Amino acid sequence: MKKLIIPIVALFAISCQQDKIGYVDNVELMDGYEEKKEIESKFNKKVEELTKKRDSMSQAFQLELQAFQAKAKSLPNKTAQEEYALLQQRGQFVAQQLQQEEQLLQKNSQTEMDTLVNKVKREIKSYGEANGYTYILGGGEGGSVLYGKDGKNLTEALLKILNDKYKN
Repeated sequence: MKKLIIPIVALFAISCQQDKIGYVDNVELMDGYEEKKEIESKFNKKVEELTKKRDSMSQAFQLELQAFQAKAKSLPNKTAQEEYALLQQRGQFVAQQLQQEEQLLQKNSQTEMDTLVNKVKREIKSYGEANGYTYILGGGEGGSVLYGKDGKNLTEALLKILNDKYKN
């Protein structure tokens, strides 16, 4: 009988242990993460450069179009139509190139952000394992934590770890 009671008591003690649960405010964590800020800054600069390039090319094309319109009045109809068609083709080609550059920029930005999110998830998992957490929930916009005690909020601790590792 004694041999049966000891395992039952041990099982009961183990089952009574509570899971250690914490949560992270996803928005606050990502907004405070220095690497994310740098990635956003880098891509914002590239977007500004692309916008300037687009504006410059558009202005140049408008000037060329205006010059053609003035010149077209003195050209035979057929010649004017042919030159206008060539001008339109070149305009479409430039627009396609700019669109491809923009799509590539968006794709590269998304790839870097996906890599960053995976890095943050790995760090949260590592933190949870190292500190004995059974669960770490995600809060903030779109998160699953509707309420959590401040003592269970791990955002600042994880943000410090992420930023310290990024600095090194």
